Amino acid sequence: MDKLVSSQSDANPADAAKAAGGDPLFTVNTSRGFTAWLKQQDTSLAVTTYQVGKLFFFGVQPDGKLWVFNRNVGRCLGLAIRDNDLWVTGDTQIFKFVNAFEPGQKSSEGHDALFVPQVGYFTGDLDAHDLVIGSDGELVFANTLFNCLATVSSCFSFTPLWQPPFISRMAAEDRCHLNGVAIRDGKPAFVTAVANSDTFDGWRDQRQNGGIVIEIESGKIVCSGLSMPHSPRWHRERLWVHNSGTGEFGWVDLTTNMFNPTCFCPGYLRGLSFIGNFAVMGLSKPRDNKTFSGLALDQRLNTRKMEPRCGLYVVNLDSGDIVHSLTIEGVVSELYDVAVIPGKAQPAALGPMGSEIRRTLSFGPVG
Repeated sequence: MDKLVSSQSDANPADAAKAAGGDPLFTVNTSRGFTAWLKQQDTSLAVTTYQVGKLFFFGVQPDGKLWVFNRNVGRCLGLAIRDNDLWVTGDTQIFKFVNAFEPGQKSSEGHDALFVPQVGYFTGDLDAHDLVIGSDGELVFANTLFNCLATVSSCFSFTPLWQPPFISRMAAEDRCHLNGVAIRDGKPAFVTAVANSDTFDGWRDQRQNGGIVIEIESGKIVCSGLSMPHSPRWHRERLWVHNSGTGEFGWVDLTTNMFNPTCFCPGYLRGLSFIGNFAVMGLSKPRDNKTFSGLALDQRLNTRKMEPRCGLYVVNLDSGDIVHSLTIEGVVSELYDVAVIPGKAQPAALGPMGSEIRRTLSFGPVG
């Protein structure tokens, strides 16, 4: 997947195909105002797709056109960015990338950030999903295989931190499919799980309406009846979440314990980040298998006579309107996470196994 074709909504799709020498492996189309909005926000976006094992950056070039950059990372899902650090999951590792550029520095190619892999924790295949960083700097991740929250360790595959009260023991059985973590006041506060299940793979039988949101401190279920929820996030004094199996983005009223839909999106929702009063979310095309089949999302798409989409939607939190979009066609049909990179327009990265890493060297001050 080395060919990349990007185009604006007013570009001719036939030209994009021709530029790729036939059917493009990867094409990106944006709504007419997407890049202008991204430039106005003075930010770029990082996106993971475990389907093809890539980390993508979307930004804006000096001429106003879309900037697209990608690197191979492996089976990447969760993504967390704080200051100069970018954390991302891989197949059997969790990587820490560090921006090697000084403030204001740019490369000859126009990159204004270069994320270089500096640390890799070997975890084994934990099916790690969401990553978050607390105010104390500790990395916490959803250890989906072991039904718990965990952190990285220099001595073990992971160090468990918390598990739902209904999980009876630490077992590599993916019992509830704990997948999402939300930070509130600098520490993990809520998680999402597909089911209240304490049996091996038990969540698969509760995909339609068994989804829950759990408050970490109390262990209480603060919302239930969801369909495969993902990406809980605390923003502007509200707990936002994707009701992925129905295609709804919304928020949880912690007084009534009810989910309140904000809008419907034509895809399986995963990945959520915020820029002021806007939410940026990832959409995937549902896979044709038992995990994704038979969900309410299928019927809603049929009712609206719509095909599922892969890409990013930008939603105005006040109105619930979808104001901008970026759609992806070709080999990439599933995304997992999205994160905001403030103050950067054309970020780049080195892959942990690419040849460039051999001669990209840095060192700290002497003494």
